[in-house]
Amino acid sequence: MRKIKRGSSPNDIREFDPRSIETLKTASKHICYLLNEGYQIKHASVFVGNHFLLSERQRLAVVRSIASDVQLKQRREKECLKEYLAGKTIHIDGFNCIITLEIALCESLLLRCMDGTIRDLAGLRGTYRVIQETPEAIRLIADTLNDLGVRKAMFYLDAPVSNSGRLKSLIADVWEDYETGLDIQVISDVDCVLQNQECVVTSDSVILEQCKSWFNLINLCVGKTKAVPAKVWQ
Repeated sequence: MRKIKRGSSPNDIREFDPRSIETLKTASKHICYLLNEGYQIKHASVFVGNHFLLSERQRLAVVRSIASDVQLKQRREKECLKEYLAGKTIHIDGFNCIITLEIALCESLLLRCMDGTIRDLAGLRGTYRVIQETPEAIRLIADTLNDLGVRKAMFYLDAPVSNSGRLKSLIADVWEDYETGLDIQVISDVDCVLQNQECVVTSDSVILEQCKSWFNLINLCVGKTKAVPAKVWQ
């Protein structure tokens, strides 16, 4: 399997060095102010990004990291405590979670966001390939769920994304060593299904806004790796 450093960009060292992070924190504060005053995030990020001469990747990092006060309150109210999960079924946004953990294992850029989630900047846009870190990413999820006493994990994989079938087979193979139950569905509209579920595992902000409840599993899993997510907000 060819070595791929998932989620990395040649300019990350420069664009997310300590000095740049301080600029991004200031920009984030400005955008958050505008969000809380009712501005759309797209317009606010363009205005502030132009002012601070941010690159497209820096702007994306800021946008993915922040939220309005109202959004933060709603997400916190729906977040499940880990003590709640014993004996429960959880619903996992498969590509979203596995890709983030692959990036953590590659020690590429991750973001620690205002709502407590960890997000990436991979932007695969419908294409996906299994990499060297994929089995370990799956094992991180399985180990953590086993420790939490979760009864069953429901993985949802986007059918239009390339290699979704191969990833399904790999998840099933890795899961043979674990007690936690498993169901994997390859479907056309994962977001629509997850928006109506409880105990959802994702960092997708749209799903977090709509789902009945969610659990921050990826934060626990990333904590078991060497990854140190960047914090671009104050």
